[in-house]
Amino acid sequence: MNALVGERLSIITSKAQTTRHRIMGIVNGDDFQIVYSDTPGVLRPNYRLQEQMLEFSRSALVDADVLLYVTDVQDTPDKNADFLDKVKRMSAAGTKVFLIINKIDLTTQDTLDNLVEFWHRELPDATVFPISAKEQFGVEQLFAAIKAALPECPPFFDKDQLTDKPARFFVDEIIREKILLCYDKEIPYSVEVEVESFLEEEEIIRISAIIYVERESQKGIIIGHKGTALKKVGTLARKDIEAFFQKQVFLQLFVKVDKDWRSSQARLRHYGYDLK
Repeated sequence: MNALVGERLSIITSKAQTTRHRIMGIVNGDDFQIVYSDTPGVLRPNYRLQEQMLEFSRSALVDADVLLYVTDVQDTPDKNADFLDKVKRMSAAGTKVFLIINKIDLTTQDTLDNLVEFWHRELPDATVFPISAKEQFGVEQLFAAIKAALPECPPFFDKDQLTDKPARFFVDEIIREKILLCYDKEIPYSVEVEVESFLEEEEIIRISAIIYVERESQKGIIIGHKGTALKKVGTLARKDIEAFFQKQVFLQLFVKVDKDWRSSQARLRHYGYDLK
């Protein structure tokens, strides 16, 4: 979605389950408006948070005029069988489906040919687009195909609107991205970030954010020896937040324990994961 929108709205790491929310990216032209909806990757849920993430993905099937089913050359093609069956039924019923094979810069032509053949068999009514979002290969052709496939209707959003999310959401996500990059094993998946205060002044934005973990032992890992690990996260996040807002940022980070928040419906609702 970042490549198609032309802005860095969704955080990116090599780890699975990086995206947790459904994020809209809006592209406006003289005679069109495209609203992209980036959802979490489809997975078999093991706890309540993952169940809510799957619901975000399922919700995209309900209101999409064009469905972009994104896989890549490193993905296991048949790992999401239940979800893929829903896509097959939608495709057979007439919904426009584009099957996107990303990261083709990381494979050989023979492997790519086999993947294209596999997806032609799995989704015979879909159009297959091999692309490299990183290298911008095939993105322009994909964009043109999406635009051509959309129905005519009035715009849903104002012409100057880029996304449906508030500024604080992107601060949360940038901090969480740095945690995903800086910590291993279960730590990044046990973390939630919440902006406590966001004060925009003329020359600087002053931000205070809380990093929540599930257990006291995780708090120590996030902070690190003499605070060095937390300081690294803060420095990396601040640089990206400044680039996002094009303004100097003062960022304070605090770490607190919110016991078993991933399994609590009330806490998930508080953090914005409840669709209801």
